[in-house]
Amino acid sequence: MKTASRLLIALAAALAAGPALAHSGHGDAHGLAHGFLHPLMGLDHVLAMVGVGLVAAKIGGRGIVLVPLAFLGMMVVGGILGATGYGLPFVEIGIALSVLGVGLALVSALSPPLLVATAAVGLFAVFHGQAHGTEMPETASGLIYGLGFVAATALLHAAGLALGLGFRRMTSDPALRLTGAGFAVAGLGLLAGAV
Repeated sequence: MKTASRLLIALAAALAAGPALAHSGHGDAHGLAHGFLHPLMGLDHVLAMVGVGLVAAKIGGRGIVLVPLAFLGMMVVGGILGATGYGLPFVEIGIALSVLGVGLALVSALSPPLLVATAAVGLFAVFHGQAHGTEMPETASGLIYGLGFVAATALLHAAGLALGLGFRRMTSDPALRLTGAGFAVAGLGLLAGAV
């Protein structure tokens, strides 16, 4: 639990420092801060990204690295699509389904196979990236804004990983399943709001 507590403190410090970037006087600071804050401002994004870290911890082994990397890589693809004006249908539904999917993966007694998990999080990440790219301010540099939302997403994945690894060390399957049930209920709520 100490690792999870330290990570949450570091995340809180990073969040507190984020808004200060907007006032640093550097031309791209606004884009970086806006990109960093975008994933943190929506419960749907926070749940999905922390959930990806939890799923990666549940899978273990190479999944600890590959599952979050699949999300990050495909989120960048979705971000580029959104920033260049290429619209995807059902973005909000895809985001809601990502939260529901993470919840169901955590509730299950079985870990999803690594290939299935990386493919699923990659698919859902495109929708998250689309939302980030579409909402990029016109005055922001796409690269700087993108670095912001990738950094925030990586921190959220790390928070989920720390929490999930903490659950594994405590051999607390019931806590992980209860967390998953909460994610699934939230996903259903988001899905109801998106349709």
